[in-house]
Amino acid sequence: MGDKTEKLLSTLKLQPVVPVLIVEDAKTAVPLARALVAGGLKAIEITLRTDAALEAVRLVAQEVEGAVVGAGTILNAAHYAAAVDAGSQFIVSPGTTQELLDVARSSDIPLLPGAATASEVMALREEGYKVLKFFPAEQAGGAAYLKALSSPLAGTLFCPTGGISLKNAMDYLSLPNVVCVGGSWVAPKELVTAGDWAGITKLASEASALKG
Repeated sequence: MGDKTEKLLSTLKLQPVVPVLIVEDAKTAVPLARALVAGGLKAIEITLRTDAALEAVRLVAQEVEGAVVGAGTILNAAHYAAAVDAGSQFIVSPGTTQELLDVARSSDIPLLPGAATASEVMALREEGYKVLKFFPAEQAGGAAYLKALSSPLAGTLFCPTGGISLKNAMDYLSLPNVVCVGGSWVAPKELVTAGDWAGITKLASEASALKG
């Protein structure tokens, strides 16, 4: 578990913000990922919320130099296997089930499991997880909630995701138990649809300049 934790941490520490992408058209995946990497955001999460997602993961893994692509919204073992097969270098889930824990244990590809309560964090710590996704961050209590967990659950690091923007990202990044945040604001749908890759690189540069 230690090696996988270090592997995951090295990915999450590449930048303060991990783009969380919903890719509607796989043809946009490569230019989008290149724009994000150019702006300093190398670790990229493509969520399995569309039919194009797995192909998008595959294309970015194969064609975008410097990108570390992961798959998000992984809900079961079949999702996990398909994402790994497509080239995912890390896996992200909104919550955690025993099925996911079992498949993660047998895989070389690290899991960033979701948790939203102290009990869920404690259960995942018992499974050996030290790095978790806090989701949905704003709706589950925000930065104040995570700050309250930092002392009783010391040693656990979080990547909060959900409702985070440039305006409130530093509320999280300034916390000692936050390694990075996840956000979709760096790749707004209107810029992707317009093919405004320079605009996305600019947003990525602003995000990569944030420091905890």
